[in-house]
Amino acid sequence: MHQDSPTRAASRHVFVYGTLRRGQANDIMALQPAPAWVGRASVHGTLYDLGRYPGVVLGGTALVRGEVYEIAPALEEKLDEIEMICPQQRDEYFKRELSVAVALDNGLVRWLNCLCYVYNPAYLGSAPVIASGDWVEAERLRSPNSLRNDQP
Repeated sequence: MHQDSPTRAASRHVFVYGTLRRGQANDIMALQPAPAWVGRASVHGTLYDLGRYPGVVLGGTALVRGEVYEIAPALEEKLDEIEMICPQQRDEYFKRELSVAVALDNGLVRWLNCLCYVYNPAYLGSAPVIASGDWVEAERLRSPNSLRNDQP
């Protein structure tokens, strides 16, 4: 566990792939209690462009790129609010737990159980697929003059 990571025994890991990624609109690093960076990861799924944010549908052979953080229970509650899991009880996103291979900064890979907010396919409509599986890259291409060039 990192020195600056949440110290509670109940801490969990979360895989973020969209606006919660570092430097994005809902940058998880700006939230409190502060999460701890763990590493980069990918999950099998399809990433959809929903306008101001993406949604992932798990499964298949394509990869969706993201980041993994260690979070305290209080931050998990805030993430649930951002993703409208609670208290609103909407069903646009579902919270799932999956095993993710995380590339650590030291070059090692560690398998972790991670929370992931997945999109309800019933709401997809004609949303376009982000072929690269990378929201940050798609945002850069959409806004080449964006100041979001500090991505890990």
